[in-house]
Amino acid sequence: MLLSEGQMSDYKGARMLLPSLLKAKTLIADGGYDAAWFRAALRAKGITSCIPTKRNRKIQVEYDNTLYRQRHRIENMFGRLKDWRRIATRCAHTFFSAICIAATVIFYLN
Repeated sequence: MLLSEGQMSDYKGARMLLPSLLKAKTLIADGGYDAAWFRAALRAKGITSCIPTKRNRKIQVEYDNTLYRQRHRIENMFGRLKDWRRIATRCAHTFFSAICIAATVIFYLN
C-alpha cells in the first residue's frame, strides 16, 4: 500500500508501485495513468490495462468500458474513508494506522 500526498501526480505513484504490483489479470485505472510507458510495463508483467485514454492523445487506445465501470467500487471505498473526519483532515503519515483500521471496519461492515 502506498499513501502519497494529494498533490502528487499519478505518474509518480505508478512508477513507485510498479515493482511491487502483484500478479493480476487486469489493472483498472483512471485516465491519469494513461501513459505509453505504464501500459508497456503492465504488458511486460502480463497484466491487461483497462485505462481510458486522455482526450488529447493522438492515437486513442481501446479499453473495456463495461469493466471500467466497476472502478466505482474503489471510489466508493475512498469516499467512505473520507467519512472518518480524523483521517480526512490530518497528516496522512501520522494517521496511516487509523486509515488501515477504518478500511478494515468498512470492509467488515459491507
